[in-house]
Amino acid sequence: MPVYEYTALDIKGKTISGIIDADSSRTARQKLRTSKIFPVSIKEVHDTSAIKTPKSFSFRGSFSRVRPYEVSMMTKQLATLLGAGLPLVSAMDALISQIRSQAFKKMLAKIKDSIVEGNSFARSLSLFPGTFSSLYVNMVKAGETSGALDIVLERLADITEKQEALKNRIRAAMAYPILMCCIGMLVLFLLLTFIVPNITSIFSDMNQTLPAPTLFLIKISGIFKNYWWMIFIVLAVILFALNRIRRTAKGGYFFDKIKLLLPRFGLLAKKIAVARFSRTLGSLLENGVPMLSALEIVRNIVDNALISDAIEEASKEVGKGQGLGPALAGSKIFPDLTIQMIQVGEQSGKLEAMLDKIADVFENEVENSIMSMTSLLEPVMILIMAVIVGFIVLSICLPIFEMSTLVR
Repeated sequence: MPVYEYTALDIKGKTISGIIDADSSRTARQKLRTSKIFPVSIKEVHDTSAIKTPKSFSFRGSFSRVRPYEVSMMTKQLATLLGAGLPLVSAMDALISQIRSQAFKKMLAKIKDSIVEGNSFARSLSLFPGTFSSLYVNMVKAGETSGALDIVLERLADITEKQEALKNRIRAAMAYPILMCCIGMLVLFLLLTFIVPNITSIFSDMNQTLPAPTLFLIKISGIFKNYWWMIFIVLAVILFALNRIRRTAKGGYFFDKIKLLLPRFGLLAKKIAVARFSRTLGSLLENGVPMLSALEIVRNIVDNALISDAIEEASKEVGKGQGLGPALAGSKIFPDLTIQMIQVGEQSGKLEAMLDKIADVFENEVENSIMSMTSLLEPVMILIMAVIVGFIVLSICLPIFEMSTLVR
């Protein structure tokens, strides 16, 4: 069904705009007038990036810029409307009129059209994998099957909000150290490229042996002054090469392995992955997704090849009848606390609740670890900057001290 963008006047004469789906522009005008909205202009939205296929759509090029918090807010509002007894299509209509993002409006309109055509809600959401993850789609599918779609959507909104809150706390904690690091590197670059060469040039006419630190500083500043452009090119090439290598299967596996082996940072990355694994798996199981299907979904969202492989191996063992705790213990990657709590949850029949507790524990540990690391990074960075600047000052002052000694 075509989608139209319109500009109209409401009954109070206020100019409004929005999106509506209809068989034709004439039908769209009639629908608007029925709602006491009087169209001024109306035009069809043509999605030129869509790839026409008999059974599915592809609008990733046009609808990829939808932020996670917008999806979370829409999910919570939809859960409220469904819980109040509105049919799904009517609830979608109400949501579309409230969404501010034009891209998200068009996406929801297409999803609603797909539902009207007879597709399930989960199937309609799967047409936009860039916005709705496999976790989202499978939980919606489970909600439709069980008849508790509003409860599942409420749960999905909570998961999205918690994950985004954790990401925002990590970004906020790391913002200041990263900013200080960038400023420090910029100051050092300016010192070595422009200031130090001008100061050390006075030593070139001296018939005097310069101290070793001064000679080293002159060589370094000369490299920065004459070849600073080459330094940037080399850094860009290295970063580009590392990025290309990381995108390969072997390269990605190697980098993920290094990430887990780094002191402190490796443990932090493991805790983040375990928290995400536990939160997602608990939500999937609680909403009726079978264990093996849930493990397959979770395997794709942990963002680490080693942990993903460990989950895949555990899934095979679970398929043979083994418990999840012992299956994960065989990988030697998951922390002992996680294994123990999972085993307790399996024995007590409350695995979903125990997985949520595991996620809470590790999310709190991640936040505390980041706060302690950032509080440690700041003095370390200041100390490093002080040592480098002190070396520069000392290297410049040593020849001056020797000259003053000779004059006496």
